[in-house]
Amino acid sequence: MSTKSRAVSAKGVEEFKLYITRAIPLNAVINCADNTGAKKLRVIMVTGYKGRLSRLPAASIGDHITVVVKKGPPEMRKLTFGAVLVRQKYPIHRISGLRVSFEDNAAVIITPEGELKGTDIKGPVAFEAAERWPRIANLAAMIV
Repeated sequence: MSTKSRAVSAKGVEEFKLYITRAIPLNAVINCADNTGAKKLRVIMVTGYKGRLSRLPAASIGDHITVVVKKGPPEMRKLTFGAVLVRQKYPIHRISGLRVSFEDNAAVIITPEGELKGTDIKGPVAFEAAERWPRIANLAAMIV
């Protein structure tokens, strides 16, 4: 007889997601890594974050975040967009024992349907983000 309750087994098999330290808190200003015209983005919300009372929500690589364009063309400034974090300065520990860190924090802007708003991604993209978002993997020039 199975020891799992019906409620747990009814969800199906969940994919194994390795823990990545959440290094990008709310109000962090990060770079925009695509060619939409935006240069700097401010994180205003982390989608799906469940935290603790009085703790600032924070994001890690591959997370869906909501951002405001702080620097860029006038028609894009002060508008909110969805984005996916593709690089973070804080080291990522991989199963192989490797630690990977990037020289900046960067995200790419996406549409509500999950498509990329731009047509090109500048700089490297973390493997964790590319694995979770196939559209990003298609446009990335370099996956680290």
